[in-house]
Amino acid sequence: MCRTLEDQLSELKSKNDENLRQINDLTAQKQDCKQRMAKNALAHGLQSARHDCDLLREQFEEEQEAKAELQRGMSKANSEVAQWRSKYETDAIQRTEELEEAKKKLAQRLQEAEEQIEAVNSKCASLEKTKQRLQGEVEDLMIDVERANAQAANLDKKQRNFDKNGSRSSRKARQSWKVPRKRPALSALNFKMKNSYEEALDQLETLKRENKNLQHGESGKAIHELEKAKKIVESEKAEIQTALEEAEGTLEHEESKILRVQLELNQIKGEVDRKLAEKDEEMEQIKRNSQRVIDSMQSTLDSEVRSRNDALRVKKKMEGDLNEMEIQLSHANRQASEAQKQLRNVQGQLKDAQLHLDDAVRGQEDMKEQAAMVERRNTLMMAEIEELRAALEQTERGRKVANRSWLMPNTSLLNTKKKLEADYTQLQGEVDDTIQEARNAEDKAKKAITDAAMMAEELKKEQDTSAHLERMKKNLEVTVKDLQHRLDEAENLAMKGGKKQLQKLESRVRELEAEVENEQKRGADAVKGVRKYERRVKELTYQTEEDKKNVARLQDLVDKLQLKVKAYKRQAEEAEEQANTHLSKFRKVQHELEEAEERADIAESQVNKMRAKTRDAGKVSLFIRSYVFNHCLFCS
Repeated sequence: MCRTLEDQLSELKSKNDENLRQINDLTAQKQDCKQRMAKNALAHGLQSARHDCDLLREQFEEEQEAKAELQRGMSKANSEVAQWRSKYETDAIQRTEELEEAKKKLAQRLQEAEEQIEAVNSKCASLEKTKQRLQGEVEDLMIDVERANAQAANLDKKQRNFDKNGSRSSRKARQSWKVPRKRPALSALNFKMKNSYEEALDQLETLKRENKNLQHGESGKAIHELEKAKKIVESEKAEIQTALEEAEGTLEHEESKILRVQLELNQIKGEVDRKLAEKDEEMEQIKRNSQRVIDSMQSTLDSEVRSRNDALRVKKKMEGDLNEMEIQLSHANRQASEAQKQLRNVQGQLKDAQLHLDDAVRGQEDMKEQAAMVERRNTLMMAEIEELRAALEQTERGRKVANRSWLMPNTSLLNTKKKLEADYTQLQGEVDDTIQEARNAEDKAKKAITDAAMMAEELKKEQDTSAHLERMKKNLEVTVKDLQHRLDEAENLAMKGGKKQLQKLESRVRELEAEVENEQKRGADAVKGVRKYERRVKELTYQTEEDKKNVARLQDLVDKLQLKVKAYKRQAEEAEEQANTHLSKFRKVQHELEEAEERADIAESQVNKMRAKTRDAGKVSLFIRSYVFNHCLFCS
């Protein structure tokens, strides 16, 4: 019985040695397979990591180029804004000063034009008054001429009467043609004869009265005296008769002169009427021209006033636009400075997020390593459990064949087998849960990596990734060695008993679960941070777009203001040209008014001459009238 048991024991030992050798071979093959799989996985991971690194590097370069382009555009826009602002300030100040000076000059010219227009209006009014005065004087002269004509007609009638009544004085009249130069002496002689005639008449009346008084007493003496007086009177009468005949001759001569004077007067009257008509036409023409000039100057003055008001309105509008532009420029500068500050803050936040992302990536890689380690441990544990199960089956078969004295160890082994199977199932469920959680965490981490890759600006270079992969490789080698050592220890412990190892595995699984939970929390925090940074990046991109729009709007405003300044300059030049044309027109009108004044002075001098001539003609007519009257009295 003991021999059989010893034989069985030796067989069991030999089988156990074979099983151990098989286990060693299987473990070696398993390790080779694991190493191959790990190398393949590492190579595939390295390729994928390199591909991801290339993609991330391209994205990073694109982001860097976009960032540099944005910074260049921002700096260019800021420089252009500063340049346009300085240029606009200098140009606007110069243009406003030039416009103010042009406005002052235009105001002075307008004031001078208004004063000159008032002077022209006053001159026109004075010319109108002189014209009315000259027209009144011409009417008076016409009345005097009509009176002279009437007097000439009366003189003609009287001349005819004198021709009928004074046929006796024709002989003496012929002789009087020879002495036309004695007309003043004859006129004086005529007055003397008239006076002497009147005195003779008075003496005659006195003599008649004395004759009546002295008719009775002194008739003889009076008759003698009367005869003497009669002789004296007859001699005086003869002298008066001769003087009368001479006066008639001179009268005829004077009548011929009067006719010539009348003809000259008619010619002068026609010339005066013609000249007055010409002067009236010239005055009307000057009045119409001056009225047209005044209307044109009034219209230009109104247009200048309107343009001045428009210029004032445009100036006020430009000042308001300038203030708005300055306000917008200050807002844009503040927004640009705030955007730069926010950009710096976002860059810092992106750096922090990149650091967190790198930590999350490293944590994820550690989790992947730990998950791989857990899977490897799980597979090792499953293999160990299978081996233990096979060993247990073999031991069961050996125990069945062995003595019943081994019943108690067999029952204990069965109990341990059941316990190990229960622990295995529990560990298998926990491992599946941890694998699922690790996969979920890996998916979340992948999502976080893909989301964070959109806003990442700085990534590590390929050397860092390769160094990290080298470190991972070294860590994996260390972990493989550690697992090999642990596997050896587990095999030794499995031979002795698996309770302690199961407890360690349970504690390790709990630690892995806690790490997975922590990693999930960190992944969720990283996702939140990535979303927050994405929102911040979107806000910054929107803000940069708004800044670009503001810069474009400011550029448009600067262009519009430059166009307005050019338009105002062109309007000022046109207004200056109009003022020059109005000034030339005003000078022309002033010259025409001076010429009209000269012509009016000439006409006034001619009218004065005509008036003097008419006065002389009136004096001649009065002299002729008095002479004819005296002649009539003498004849009567």
